This record gives sequence, C-alpha cells and structure tokens, in this order.
Amino acid sequence: MTASNADIAKIVTSLTAAARRAALAMLSATTAEKNAALEEIAREIEASADFLKAENTKDLDAARASGVAAPLVERLRLTDKAVAEMVKGVRDIARLADPVSRIDREWTTEAGLRIRKVRQPIGVLLVIYESRPNVTVDSAALCLKTGNAVILRGGSEAIRSNMALADVIARALQRTKLDPAAVQVVRTPDRAVVGELLKRTGEIDVVVPRGGKELIHRVVTESHIPVVKHYEGICHVYIDDECDPALAERIAVNSKAQRPAVCNAMETLILNKSLPDKTLRSILGAMTKAGVALKGDDEARRRFPDIEPADEGSWRTEYLALICNVRMVDNVDDAIEHINRYGSRHTDAIVTTNESRARRFSEKVDSAAVMVNCSTRLHDGAQFGMGAEIGISTDKLHARGPMGLEELTIYKYVVEGAGQLRQ
Repeated sequence: MTASNADIAKIVTSLTAAARRAALAMLSATTAEKNAALEEIAREIEASADFLKAENTKDLDAARASGVAAPLVERLRLTDKAVAEMVKGVRDIARLADPVSRIDREWTTEAGLRIRKVRQPIGVLLVIYESRPNVTVDSAALCLKTGNAVILRGGSEAIRSNMALADVIARALQRTKLDPAAVQVVRTPDRAVVGELLKRTGEIDVVVPRGGKELIHRVVTESHIPVVKHYEGICHVYIDDECDPALAERIAVNSKAQRPAVCNAMETLILNKSLPDKTLRSILGAMTKAGVALKGDDEARRRFPDIEPADEGSWRTEYLALICNVRMVDNVDDAIEHINRYGSRHTDAIVTTNESRARRFSEKVDSAAVMVNCSTRLHDGAQFGMGAEIGISTDKLHARGPMGLEELTIYKYVVEGAGQLRQ
C-alpha cells in the first residue's frame, strides 16, 4: 500500500530532524572517537557476514524474479569478497588523516585581527544511489570520518541488503560515543520519499546522487538543495602519433574493457591518422580480442572496413558496455576539439611521448581528470590515494573529481580580535 503524503512527510521529518541533531553533536567528535566508531563498524560487518549475505540473497531472488538484467544483478551481489572489501574500506578510511579542524590558511590583518580558515563538516548529506550495497558502507564511513550526518536512500532492488547494513551500522554505533542517527537508511521503497527529501532545504545541506543518468536528472530537476554530481562518463583516450605503441595498446584496452559499465570507462578512442597501419591494427585488434565492438568514422572505416559505422549520436553516447567509437584525427588539437565538444568533462586521456603535446592536452581539455599515459579507469578516489569516495563530480562549484574526505568538508573563518570595531 502506498503511503499518504502526510505519512511521507512524517517519515522525512523524522529522518532530517534526527540527522540535524546528530550533525550538531558530531561537531565536537574527536578523531579518536570517529576512528573508534569506524573500527566498531568494521568488526560488526565481519561478525554479521552470514546475516548480510542471507538478506542480500532475498534481494537477488527478487531482482531475478522481476526480470532485472543479469549485469545489474551481479552489481547487487554481496559475496565473501565483497564483504571483506567493505570491511577493508572502512578500516582504510579510519587510517586516513582527518581533515576536520585543519587550518587551511591563517593570517593577521593590519588591524590586528587573527583570521583562520578552518575545515569543518558540511552537516547533513543525502546520498541517493542504485544497486550496489557497498555504497551504503562507503558513504556511511566517509561521512562519519568527516563529522557529517548522512541519510542514505538506496535503490528498491537492494532494500533488504541496505536495511541489514543499516542495522549492522546502528548496532556498532550504539557501542560508541557517536549518535547512531548520524547514519540513517530510508527504509521504504516508496519513490515519493525521494521527492519529499529533495524539498527539505535547511534540513539537508547537500545531495549526492550516484547512479544512471535518469536518476541524476530526476534529482537535479526536483531538488531544492545543492546537488553535487556527474551526469555521464563520456570518456576519451587520444593516441598520438608520437607514442609507445605497446603502452598505447594496453591503455586503450584497459580503459574500455577492464570494467566497461562504469563512469570512467572509455567510450571513444581517438587515433592520430599518422599512426602506422601496423600500430592501428595491433591496437584495434587487441580491442576486438577483448570483446569490444567497434564503431568508426569514415576514415577509420576506410582503413578498416570491418568496423561498424558511427554517427553523430555515437559520439554523445555513454555505452557502459563493450562498445567503443573510433575517431581519426589529424593532430592533438583536433582531438582536444572533439573531446571538449562531445565529452562530459569527466575523464580524458592522452598517450604520447611528446611532452609539449601532453602539456597542451592537459591545459586545454576541460575535464575533472586529465590522464597522461595512463588509463581512464584510474580516475578514482582509492586509486588517487584518497581512500574511498562518495562519488565523482564534474561540477565546478565546491568539488570536482573524486569526492573524498576533504571534499566532504567545508570551511569557516575563525576571527580573533581584541576589541576591534568597524569604523
């Protein structure tokens, strides 16, 4: 039975009020207290592995019965390895430096005011996501470490898994000095809850959507609260005519085929026309051998007739599958123009031994991460040495790229005087 509007409003008010109280209490939490809480969560997840997998099995069965695609079912699965990775992720976050209370800058004015720019928690975050239960744990751990309270709204396909994880986290937090309401999971699959949450300005400070374009579009369209997000990962790799061919081949294959259904996987391979046919055949052959279906422009198809034709829509498509466009260009400037025209400002790479071209590419490509002689798949908080991330942002306000611990804080100015007045 669908809940009434009044019931939905009551549920949301309960969540946001508890989260705000917890967020205010978290302002005085010490690093030691937060780390101790994370260790309790890690232990509780380990101790509850069988319970978590049993609840997850119910989600898997329901997903299959409702016709959810096999790849999405796999993303939902909690294996022993997945549980162990969640535990390790929590402990890794505990080991990271705490950005809260860090002084970014301090100075004294001519009037004798001592001013410090100090890191502090954002407050209350709403994280809306799909499929993967590990997002529940990653988001909770990141928010706790940074002194934030978080309301987590996972997809209906993972409702039992997420509620089980919420229970595990709550049990762990009961044994700590932190308010268990610092981590709350929405326990109803009713989509109306999301709409109501997105109206709660003043109660929620930031929304972070993690999922497909449809989800993110809905959040951005309906939200009255600031949103940090990326819409798509239309990522590119440009292979220059001055390159190490073997390295270029490895980077192209890894960027596309290592895990194609993620936002930092390559969707278009851009090749310099001056590359020898032997090199091109080797690169494209390796892509095909990895199971990638290729779609090319006229020049690519002239040189390699077996490639399927690409059209204007192809360059704007995030396939999230083993499909890749091939574009042939005259030079690095043409590659830059293509990327800035069709890309999503997420992740783009150049493979070259020419330092001047690498520098030009890095300066001119307007993306959250520009990779030089390495895979687009490395655009990730953990790979950057930042620990887990709550998402990757392509925005230009507050955060861009992996949203790790520092990006989950804001700053305030602490000003100390000795009776100074404005004249």
